[in-house]
Amino acid sequence: MVSQQPVTVRVFTQRLSATPRGARLARHLAVNQLCAWGVPHGTDVSDAVAVIVAELAANAVTHGRVPGRDFELRLSLVAGSVRVEVTDTRSEPRPPEPTDVRPASPLDESGRGLVLVAALADRWEVVDREPPPGKTVRAEVDLPGWLALVRAQGPVAARA
Repeated sequence: MVSQQPVTVRVFTQRLSATPRGARLARHLAVNQLCAWGVPHGTDVSDAVAVIVAELAANAVTHGRVPGRDFELRLSLVAGSVRVEVTDTRSEPRPPEPTDVRPASPLDESGRGLVLVAALADRWEVVDREPPPGKTVRAEVDLPGWLALVRAQGPVAARA
């Protein structure tokens, strides 16, 4: 059997300022885009994506910020899941790999963001940005019934 790459059905990309305001806007844009794609506010998938985007955008602003450079949010509705990608322009510091994420101690003031991402995402990884410098943190949340979303919006919308 030949392995096939997942088919991307919908894509949303937005560059945002690497500020706390840009991180908040990323979360709002993600939830609204999912709603436009037929994934309503308040569903498990929408809520999970909202938290993942909030955490990854906050990390991009806090740890990946280069003065004068934006970060990028990319959402993709692919075969069976919603893919979230947050790209910044700093290669270091690099977040831990998914297998190396450890819970923060109770008195720590930070260090819980990637624990939340690991808990809510069905898959996630850190990859080098193309073109360098920078990195992309990519997370996927499985979306049961995704094919019904595509069919409901028709073939023209599938190319949008």
